[in-house]
Amino acid sequence: MSETDPGASARSEDSDEVIHGAVIVGVVPGQPTRVLKEAAYYARLMSAPLVVVHVDVTRFVTYEDPDGFVHSAPIDLNIAPGESELEEVRGVAASVYDSRGIAWTMRQLVGDPALAIKHLAEKIDAKLIVVGTRNRGLGESIREFFTGSVAARLAHRQGRPILVVPVTEPAADDEEIWAE
Repeated sequence: MSETDPGASARSEDSDEVIHGAVIVGVVPGQPTRVLKEAAYYARLMSAPLVVVHVDVTRFVTYEDPDGFVHSAPIDLNIAPGESELEEVRGVAASVYDSRGIAWTMRQLVGDPALAIKHLAEKIDAKLIVVGTRNRGLGESIREFFTGSVAARLAHRQGRPILVVPVTEPAADDEEIWAE
């Protein structure tokens, strides 16, 4: 993976030893920057490295070498969506962190988001995992019904603390929660 813009604080070549004990923030394209800002806040409080993670769900892990290199294959031969999503996430993270002088590292994982983040968290002994809630709406509700909540699946599959950041204002008690 290549570095972001020259002079940017993000490094994607950092070894697992350099990011040991990091705060991991899982980011998807179009997600409010609040998730990134909260992750940076907690990384600073914990004096921990900050790792921005994007999971390419259009690819799956085929095998992992003994040295940790992961081989993957696309579900579809069109891999452009995963690459463009990574660049979008990298650009948003750079716009939030670089102007504030926050050091961060970018990692792209593949496959199931909860399992991929769990695996990385174990590998680097992460102090905290930060994810955002899903957007409200019927489409997101249907997707979550079939795939499950990444935050809930992480909470049930590993023992590290998880911070779930609301990405939208909570619904009022009398507001229709499924409104588009």
